[in-house]
Amino acid sequence: MNNPGSWKHVYPPLRHAEWHGWTPTDLVFPFFLFIVGVSISFSFSKRLELGVRMNQLYIKIIKRSLIIFALGIFLALIPHFNLATLRIPGVLQRIAICYLFSAIFFLRTGAKGRVVFAFSFLAIYWLVMKFMPVPGFGAGILDYKGNLCGYIDTKLLAGHLLKPEFDSEGIMSTLPAISTTLLGTLAGDWLRSLKNIFLKTGGLFVMGVIFTYSGLLLHPYFPINKQLWTSTFVLFTAGVALLVLGFCFGVMEGIGFKKWASPFVVFGTNAIFVYVASSLMAKLISLIKISANGDVLSLKTFIHSKILAPLAGPYLASLIYPLIFILIWMLIMVPFYKRRIFIKI
Repeated sequence: MNNPGSWKHVYPPLRHAEWHGWTPTDLVFPFFLFIVGVSISFSFSKRLELGVRMNQLYIKIIKRSLIIFALGIFLALIPHFNLATLRIPGVLQRIAICYLFSAIFFLRTGAKGRVVFAFSFLAIYWLVMKFMPVPGFGAGILDYKGNLCGYIDTKLLAGHLLKPEFDSEGIMSTLPAISTTLLGTLAGDWLRSLKNIFLKTGGLFVMGVIFTYSGLLLHPYFPINKQLWTSTFVLFTAGVALLVLGFCFGVMEGIGFKKWASPFVVFGTNAIFVYVASSLMAKLISLIKISANGDVLSLKTFIHSKILAPLAGPYLASLIYPLIFILIWMLIMVPFYKRRIFIKI
């Protein structure tokens, strides 16, 4: 989804929704934040049981958040290292912020407290987006131009956004993204409970249905929108995440069928490393130039247009390219996994 052979030839399900609505691609980022929340519950509860001091945990949280944020800035700087136009928001930057606040909330509050914070953030976000006026546009504008998120970003981060007037990982929309991660911590609490496997699986499915339909029912009033990370987007994607997690948990822990998940485990044990390293490789491949029939093409364009497209057509070739990329990284990471080499931050 992030690295097709050609951005001109991408199957619709592998594109983000242009604005309101959703595609399967729009589920990826919230799923990642949700599972970050789940892992926070498992990781920090274990450390607390082992008697790790609270101040040590806070230091670890702050250090990890700063490193992840710095990695995001590093990726944004490559290849030109132009600080004047550096994009400050980003995927890793949002992950860092959501992890920071969610981990602190986990340590400082119980499950009820996190429920209150998660839904309070969603309510506050809905209120300000619907009722706080934007100069020149008014209140409640949720179009690409005139929305409050874009207005605040252009005032505080002008020249450092993905687009001149808007950034999908901007300042205000990070607030509901924290709710996504907090909901993940609650799912982690549920999985750590003493309930039996079938009750845990059933609970995930029930809550998944409730959240998913809540997001869909409220969509006409506050549209599901990934770029604005609307409150309905949080409810809907958290619901689908619960359903997928419930399916995976039921199949692997209930039935005991785990081998199918091996590739995901290989990537998941070094998730941040693979994300950063593969992003760097993708950028470098685009920088390498090749002369072909008088044209100068990037290596990526050459592989897609001159090798894959003649064999499979432009759209299928554009999909095959990232699949090959994934396979290459799988071959790289399997030895890491077998040797128990886990690059942790």
